[in-house]
Amino acid sequence: MARPDKASAVAELTEDFRTATATVLTEYRGLSVTSMKELRRALGEKTKYSVVKNTLTKIAAKDAGVDLSPDLLVGPSAVAFIKGDPIDAAKSLRDFAKENPFLVIKGGIYEGKAVTKEELMQLANLESREVLLAKLAGAMKGSLAKAARIFDALRIKLEAEQGAPAPVAAAAPAAEAVVEAPAPEAVAPEVVAEVAEVPAAEATEASTETEEKE
Repeated sequence: MARPDKASAVAELTEDFRTATATVLTEYRGLSVTSMKELRRALGEKTKYSVVKNTLTKIAAKDAGVDLSPDLLVGPSAVAFIKGDPIDAAKSLRDFAKENPFLVIKGGIYEGKAVTKEELMQLANLESREVLLAKLAGAMKGSLAKAARIFDALRIKLEAEQGAPAPVAAAAPAAEAVVEAPAPEAVAPEVVAEVAEVPAAEATEASTETEEKE
């Protein structure tokens, strides 16, 4: 491979290592071209399955800050760069390997750490993210429905304990307030008498002055 082509290949592999959520190294010796196409189809669009040269893969992994064990770079290698759910990809590799013994899963990188073939198979036995989310959604839906039933039962119980609401009589207190309001204080009799006497006295004095002039 010419030097420019080699540099380009290393750069591409380095980017694949950096952007992958998980990486699985396999040995594909004995797999036909048709089988390779079937494997790529099984892995889906979010996983890039590439035949690689071990020397370039080692350089690219180092450039990407990925620590690959030398055991993973023995024999003809093909790497699955997983960009989607690692569990789904691990399931696809496991199932394909069962039907195609020529595919050998050697190990890989998951969450930035080296994992063995056995650990990858354990990962494949887990439930996928979609299944877990569906179960979580079902559990939350059931919990909300249960909470709604409890609140409804509490409401019915409170209404039963309080009984039917009494008729509204909002106008009655206002009417009573009007009736019971204190009337203006009556004028004392003595004051009335004093007021009545004042005009009489003035009239007497006026009559006396008239008689004296005559």
